[in-house]
Amino acid sequence: MSRPALTFTTDILLRAQDVRVAFFDVDGVLTDGGLYFSGEGETLKRFHTLDGHGLKLLTSAGIVPCIISGRDSAPLRLRLQALGVQHVRLGTEDKRPAAQALLSELGLSWSQAAAMGDDWPDLPVMQSAAFACAPPQAHAEARAIAHHITTAPAGAGAAREFCDLLLVAGGHYRRLLDSVV
Repeated sequence: MSRPALTFTTDILLRAQDVRVAFFDVDGVLTDGGLYFSGEGETLKRFHTLDGHGLKLLTSAGIVPCIISGRDSAPLRLRLQALGVQHVRLGTEDKRPAAQALLSELGLSWSQAAAMGDDWPDLPVMQSAAFACAPPQAHAEARAIAHHITTAPAGAGAAREFCDLLLVAGGHYRRLLDSVV
């Protein structure tokens, strides 16, 4: 392959180059933020395949994807299981202690962490991480502290853009791309 199509600014790549763990919120990051309910009251969620493949690529590169969400649902658990995401904390609004516990479990520090969130409950994790990202429709406070705001919307490639950025910054992107083309 000649050159990857993706480009990011040097300052962003330098800030993200040591990332070994990536924290993701779910609603408003991995989904479009809408809450869907069936006639029986069952929660329905829509996930994008680009985002799911991005999580798998992180794992392939040795960057650990971690999910921390204030909500818990059967569809979410099924999706994470299908993607092989092992580090998950669901049903917690106090996300920073959950992230700290995951860091301790993995033997990593905040200087090796990236976080993607969209609203107030995500702010403590985003502020603590070495690199923070938000989708374009995130709350103003999340966008204000993000080092990168994706061009792709939440639930439609925003998480993949974040993953790709981390892969480029860590020097993994080209190797992974070359393995399929």
